[in-house]
Amino acid sequence: MASETLPAERLRQYLGELKPEARALLIAELERSLLRGDEMPGADLVLQELRRTMRDSGQSAARTGDAARAFFLPLEPFIVDDAPVRDHPGRIPRAALEPIWAWISRDLLPAEAKKYSDEIGRALIAGDNSKAEALTRAMQDQVAEAMDAAFSAGGDDRASRRLAGQISIVNGVDAAREVLALLKSREALAAFGAQLPGHFNTLADGRLQHIKTLLDAQLAKKPEIFQHALVLVKSRLSISWQLIRLATKAAESDKAARVAATPFSAAVNIVLAEVERLVSELKADLKSGRGVAVIALLKVIHDSARGLRTEMDLSVDSAWGRRLAAIRTEVSNLLKAEIESAPGRMRRLLRPRPAKEITAGSSLDSDDVAEVEALVGFVDACRKYAGELALNEMTLRSFSEMQQYLETGSQALLDGLRNAAAGDRRFRQSQLEAAARFGGKIFGPDYAATLSKAAELALAANIERKAAAR
Repeated sequence: MASETLPAERLRQYLGELKPEARALLIAELERSLLRGDEMPGADLVLQELRRTMRDSGQSAARTGDAARAFFLPLEPFIVDDAPVRDHPGRIPRAALEPIWAWISRDLLPAEAKKYSDEIGRALIAGDNSKAEALTRAMQDQVAEAMDAAFSAGGDDRASRRLAGQISIVNGVDAAREVLALLKSREALAAFGAQLPGHFNTLADGRLQHIKTLLDAQLAKKPEIFQHALVLVKSRLSISWQLIRLATKAAESDKAARVAATPFSAAVNIVLAEVERLVSELKADLKSGRGVAVIALLKVIHDSARGLRTEMDLSVDSAWGRRLAAIRTEVSNLLKAEIESAPGRMRRLLRPRPAKEITAGSSLDSDDVAEVEALVGFVDACRKYAGELALNEMTLRSFSEMQQYLETGSQALLDGLRNAAAGDRRFRQSQLEAAARFGGKIFGPDYAATLSKAAELALAANIERKAAAR
């Protein structure tokens, strides 16, 4: 039991030994990172321990990051992890939060922001969540009033340029206006959210009608929050593309023109913007080599594109049809290099080599083999999504080339191992081990087991032949 608690005890000891200034700085940096959406395992535990340590020591400190995080936390369902340059109807890019808070605390309400930071810091250190929430609501009211005044005064070009300069991020003024709209409607949105299921997998049948009825009521009472209400529904829905079912239900048609004529057309724009964000995420994951994440993301994009195409009649000359076509083209272009490189990378590892090219006792690099195995699996996964994402021709061609290479090249590898000299035997054995791994991805586990068994027999024959020759 002692060993289980040791890491936590060490953490407490380390944090307790920090100087008060260092603890305050660490809290501020952690809060700012969390505000940006950075992945920081254990950050909440560290913050909890820092606050406990500060509470026990009687220390109090203003923490801007802490204050900003608390201020924006109620807006979390409407925050999107995407570049500010891309428009997300009813949502705020997370990257805009820090510049907006800097604007609030530097230009809009500097004295009030400092007071809020001081007071909420003390409330959080004391563990008084009720007070922290009350302070946040009061600050949000003040900020909404000040933002209203700032935007009302910013009607001319000069004032607009000044605001854009103060919120120093692309589309920062638009993001701040979105924050203002959410602050003004937070009570109405909270009441609407309380009527929704906490989480649901699909939007169909009775649930579809129920949620549409709730949205119809919002549209009648407070049309200005309708788009945010749709975003709130999306945040509770596991399969987000199904949000478009509200639009086709409202239009009583799957025709793009009929859907576009209803307020529920906003649902289609929300879904398309989300799919475009996923494609951007796919691009980043491809660069980082996160194979498993790429395959999972590709499935979501595929399912979303198929849902949009099958649930709605998106003609190629409609604006939505053109956006979907652009998404499919971008995915195809992103994956082309990966898919088309797979056969060549497999051939470079498995090609039969003369003994003079092989360093005695060497073998294939295990990282190279693992990368190509993942790439082969990736191409296989792409086959499932090829038709919907315009990948058919390149995927089938690459997969067929790899199949053919294994079918025709495995025998040469077996012959090479069977007749190998002592110096190149390990290398040829590693080639067959790699071929079995690749074959398992392409033909299945039975093929991999058969080739592995054949390699064992070839190795045994080689050893037996060498022994007989002595």
